[in-house]
Amino acid sequence: MSPKGKIGVISLGCPRNVVDAENILGSLVKKGFRVVDLDKADIAIVNTCAFIADAKKESIDAILDLVELKKEGRLKKIIVSGCLAQRYRDELRSQLPEVDAFIGNPSLRQSLERLAIIPRHYAYLKICEGCVHNCSYCVIPKIKGAFVSLDIDSILEKVRLFDKEEISELNIIGQDISGYGRDLYAKSKLPELLEKIVRMSRNIHWIRLLYLYPDKVVRDLLKVIKDSPRVCRYIDLPVQHINSRILKLMNRKSGRKAIIDLISLIRRQLPEAAIRTSLIVGFPSESEKDFTELLDFMREVKFERLGAFTYSAEEGTAAYNLSGQIPEKIKQERFNRVMSLQKEISSQVNQNFLGKTLEVLIDQKEEPGHYLGRSQFDAPEVDGSVYVRSPRKLSPGDFVKVKIVDTLEYDLVGEIQ
Repeated sequence: MSPKGKIGVISLGCPRNVVDAENILGSLVKKGFRVVDLDKADIAIVNTCAFIADAKKESIDAILDLVELKKEGRLKKIIVSGCLAQRYRDELRSQLPEVDAFIGNPSLRQSLERLAIIPRHYAYLKICEGCVHNCSYCVIPKIKGAFVSLDIDSILEKVRLFDKEEISELNIIGQDISGYGRDLYAKSKLPELLEKIVRMSRNIHWIRLLYLYPDKVVRDLLKVIKDSPRVCRYIDLPVQHINSRILKLMNRKSGRKAIIDLISLIRRQLPEAAIRTSLIVGFPSESEKDFTELLDFMREVKFERLGAFTYSAEEGTAAYNLSGQIPEKIKQERFNRVMSLQKEISSQVNQNFLGKTLEVLIDQKEEPGHYLGRSQFDAPEVDGSVYVRSPRKLSPGDFVKVKIVDTLEYDLVGEIQ
């Protein structure tokens, strides 16, 4: 038994939280703690999210579940970390006396210690924290503070460690990685950083970029992506809306024409790429006409991957006090219409893969002869899967050639070649 105790962890929210949780656990293991499953732990850490109302509720519910375990004597201590603790530390401390510590978010310039809490064949590399933009609906600046980039040498040192581990896929993340380097080098250095990562890594087969603000940097990136076969043809480009008036109220820098022009450029430069976006429905003053414009935009562009959120009024944001707040019932109805349309679009997109052969990364074994994997067009946890039938044994992290024999609304079915 570890002399300092056994720790269990729950990590909620986005992949950026996964990185924070892995860094926290890595530093604790170095100090002599042992990480175990939650049901065997003396100490529980819940790494929280506070981005929107649903995320805050999920975090609070997780804390309350741990409080019950502590009351039953099954836990000795509870530690709450992450965005909820960062933003509401004083309120939580007064309302949850059973929690032993609130520690907020760790520094981006964390040590190179890391303990993986996700499948070991892929990893997330956080290159920046905070955001250079101030979208009117977003609470990130209130939680994360000023935009901070990790210097290029420190990032490359982390990449060397991942390359040594021979991970199959490296996902480069941040609230807005297109802003990388502006605080350190007076301009975005993402294209240059990506080129360096591609050149110096040997064993990482897929490199994926997650979250690009639709601005000039994306244009500069396209050539790097096109010239680098190991960089996934996957453009994560959250546009949030398409109506110019709504975009202006959101304090987004790109209007309708700029967004459509950029998407057209991506389609020309990387015609094989999957574009993922996210949309917000029910933003204050969004009319039915504005919403219909958004649906028409979806039909026109046919995003390969799309997620949607209902607008969440977050205190402290500029949009919180805007007039024309939309009733929850209407927001939910619009969300359902967006997702229903995207289901149709996704089904059409997937049919284009029928009969084709794709490179697939195996994520897990389902049952003998059946595996779950992903193409380069699907990020872990958020996108679709490829159901793989194979006569030979496969392992997580393997890359295989798969012929697509059937298509579903969001997923593909294939047989190994």
